[in-house]
Amino acid sequence: MRRPTVVLGILGSQMDIGGRNRWDRWRPTVDLCRHDDLIVDRLELIHGNAHTELAEAVTADIAQVSPETRVRLHTLDFADPWAFEEVYAGLLDFVRAYPFRPDDEDYLVHITTGTHVQQICLFLLTESRYLPGRLLQTIPPARRDQGDPGGHAIIDLDLARYAPIAERFAEDARAGESFLKAGIATRNAAFNELIAQIEQVAGVTRAPILLTGPTGAGKTRLARKIFELKQHRHQIRGTFVELNCATLRGDAAMSALFGHVRGAFTGAVRDRAGVLKMADGGLLFLDEIGELGLDEQAMLLRAIEDRVFLPVGSDREVRSEFQLVAGTNRDLRADVVAGRFREDLLARIDLWSFRLPGLRERREDIEPNLDYELERWSQRHGRKASFYGQARTAFLSSPPPPTRCGRATSATSPPPSSAWPRSRPAAGSPCARSRRRSPACAPRGRARRSTPATTCSRACSAANASPRSTPSTASSWPRSYACARPPATCPTPAALCSPPRACASARATTPTA
Repeated sequence: MRRPTVVLGILGSQMDIGGRNRWDRWRPTVDLCRHDDLIVDRLELIHGNAHTELAEAVTADIAQVSPETRVRLHTLDFADPWAFEEVYAGLLDFVRAYPFRPDDEDYLVHITTGTHVQQICLFLLTESRYLPGRLLQTIPPARRDQGDPGGHAIIDLDLARYAPIAERFAEDARAGESFLKAGIATRNAAFNELIAQIEQVAGVTRAPILLTGPTGAGKTRLARKIFELKQHRHQIRGTFVELNCATLRGDAAMSALFGHVRGAFTGAVRDRAGVLKMADGGLLFLDEIGELGLDEQAMLLRAIEDRVFLPVGSDREVRSEFQLVAGTNRDLRADVVAGRFREDLLARIDLWSFRLPGLRERREDIEPNLDYELERWSQRHGRKASFYGQARTAFLSSPPPPTRCGRATSATSPPPSSAWPRSRPAAGSPCARSRRRSPACAPRGRARRSTPATTCSRACSAANASPRSTPSTASSWPRSYACARPPATCPTPAALCSPPRACASARATTPTA
């Protein structure tokens, strides 16, 4: 059973004018009811008070050409029918009050008549589904003075019905994702899905975006790519401004962020625009935002919410419209609990949050990243760089390198300071020749810093190469050993020694004194 067809349109104050020869003229509102393949059951006709007489005349003419069409007149006055805000607000109020029944009736929105602004507003209301219908465009005949009703076209704004258009949107989305990945054909499904989500969000919002993840995950590069993508789509007009918050302390932090005026503090010999002002109209990337002090966080919160801030030493507010992308490798929620980060600032920058995994967590992406870096090197130096054969296979199949000696497990943590040998390393030992001493050889019973596994391995090997008599107690262990540690307290994991536990083996087989 056919559902009733309802047409909603605006009276054409010029195009629908009648007269003695009105049946010879093309009149869009009257002629849309003259088509054999378009049965209009009801016409909702909007008009102003000044055109009431014309609206009644059009209603009478429609009754002659289409008796089955019922016309209902609605009076809606606009002080200026070309003022977008007024027209949109008036039509929106009308649409909200209208009792639509989309399950029982089919709705068409006639966009041929009315001012261009009114037509645009009808389109927008239909596109946003305030008007639950399709667009109706009536087409004038070749000659408008022969009484021909012309043609008509129904336009459905559901783009899913148009496969070529939908495919083009999908292609644009894929291009955006590839752009954010710098053209690297990553294979990790979770990472590709993450980039797809970021592409969708970055293309429609100017709200803050928070990027988390380990150091080296690519937060800075991704932030720049987000800016370039928005710039390519004409969604941003300013520049990309980057600041590492871990380098800011004291007055320098306030000055770098918000700027200062001359004389604000010692050394402020001229005015300075901070990064917030420099990013006006563009994108501001604050890396390591968790390193900001609480005072800077409070001022940044106001700048994000109100788009205004006070430079250091100034009592005049400065306005800046920027989009914020923040990066951190810290757990900001834990910092909030510990009182190191403001909860209200986290709530403001955490509207869109994405965690970037490092390559250690997606090893299948090492190979495409390797090819990308080799290609970049070749372009930069003008020479072909390659990585072939067994070397490439061995590199891709090797386990991830250890981070720091003594941090692999709790079992390899350094012992208490009382256990450190209190002598300096023997002359000529690897630790004595290196600026970075092994924890085992640190003077005064204190570890200066963790030592790479390679250094510890060399130390153990050196000790094995020149064994001496081994005492029976740890406290009297020979100080001439490069590693100078009893095997039980050596901080180097056995898997990292080369050869494994060389020094420990040598000590174990050396007769005690």
